[in-house]
Amino acid sequence: MKATKNKSVLPLRLRQGIAKLGADIAVARRKRSLTIGMMAERIGVHKNTYLKVEKGDPTVSFGIYAMALFVLGLSDALTALADPGRDDTGLLLDADHLPKRVRAPKEPQAL
Repeated sequence: MKATKNKSVLPLRLRQGIAKLGADIAVARRKRSLTIGMMAERIGVHKNTYLKVEKGDPTVSFGIYAMALFVLGLSDALTALADPGRDDTGLLLDADHLPKRVRAPKEPQAL
């Protein structure tokens, strides 16, 4: 089965992160006194699909997770996920590509 195969390929840390996201979505839903049915309806998915979200199932599309966050009023966090300004590794790589020294530009020669 394809879905089972995809789950086993994911690194443990990634599976744990997705499971935590699902659990956090479940807590946020309960804090807002929303039922599973209400969430599923607002997202536009079947209850079983939404239950997979709360379980942190990695086979559920990213768009459904994004809609769940939107319904809960937490979608602003998505804009910061891969923000280049917060990418420490990327910033270090940029610094490695800086020139060692800077020379004044040559003046054009008059003919």
